[in-house]
Amino acid sequence: MKVDAIVNAANTQLAMGGGVCGAIFRAAGVSRMAAACDRFAPIHTGEAVITPGFNLPSRYVIHTAGPIWRDGKHDEERLLRSCYRNSMELAARQGCASIAFPLISSGIYGYPKAEALHVALDEIRRFLGDAADSGHDLDVYLCVFDKTAFEISSSIDKRLRAYIDDYYVAEHEDTLGSRTYELLALQRFSDNKPKADRAVPSGVLDMPDFLGDMGETPVYSAPSAAPSPKSAGHVDDAVLSNLDEPFNIILLRLIDAKGYSDVEVYKRANINRKLFSKIRCGDGYMPSKKTVLALAIALRLNIDETQDILACAGYALSHSVKFDVIVEFFIVHEMFDVFTINEMLFRYDQPLLGQ
Repeated sequence: MKVDAIVNAANTQLAMGGGVCGAIFRAAGVSRMAAACDRFAPIHTGEAVITPGFNLPSRYVIHTAGPIWRDGKHDEERLLRSCYRNSMELAARQGCASIAFPLISSGIYGYPKAEALHVALDEIRRFLGDAADSGHDLDVYLCVFDKTAFEISSSIDKRLRAYIDDYYVAEHEDTLGSRTYELLALQRFSDNKPKADRAVPSGVLDMPDFLGDMGETPVYSAPSAAPSPKSAGHVDDAVLSNLDEPFNIILLRLIDAKGYSDVEVYKRANINRKLFSKIRCGDGYMPSKKTVLALAIALRLNIDETQDILACAGYALSHSVKFDVIVEFFIVHEMFDVFTINEMLFRYDQPLLGQ
């Protein structure tokens, strides 16, 4: 990954091991990485040290020793939390703008994957909240091999499955045998439309783009058949009354109406400050549909308000797109946690919100 620092799930001796650790040593150059690590060895479980990345695309490697799982009663959670916290603090002190983690201790160290994921997400959220207050902006990526760590609450899973069954217009075979979708209309923007941002960076999750050029091809459909209750904190109708205004103007008005700060919004939307500034400034730039939806989630917009802000950007929710139906489910049920939504999107092989 082309980030400032990647994290090595190391052993306390900082010696070349197997799995992620061995792969990092080999990619960086075994002799130089071993010599750099020898200067710090040994370290305690939960501690973190930093070395150059050598031949890696990343500038640095942060080595942290995760706990070996015994039974969950031997301080494993505290030590695992320390791995993430110490690694991010070290990256911030080094001036890094981005960092990528593996799911520490979830391999041969035996930490249950679902619990390891919970710890990772919780510590990352906590650090990003503190970092926003301190003014340090850090993009944090969590790289996983498969979906086994993503065990969403069974109640949410069941409700979402029922919602998809009710509202998703499944693809079908037409009389010629080719696959098609039940769309009311499809409109493509002209070639001179500004390129939309790509919300999922290459190398994080190697999944196919099931939605194609979703950022550049808005889909217009009939009004949603889904329930659309007004949330308790919905904005005044006047805020979204003029959808012909530039997107950035409407966005800034919504942020003010909700009483949020810019930092709160882009952090909760899972987008970085650079992209948010680009959207905020306008200058003809139009964010992708995924980014607009991430901002709607961050602003806690209800389903009607979400449809309005999408229309302002030239998009609409479509029940012919499973991604749209999943995001709509969370908005309708006022569950505005982008990380939880992304976990479910990942389970359904869909692109993720934010970047």
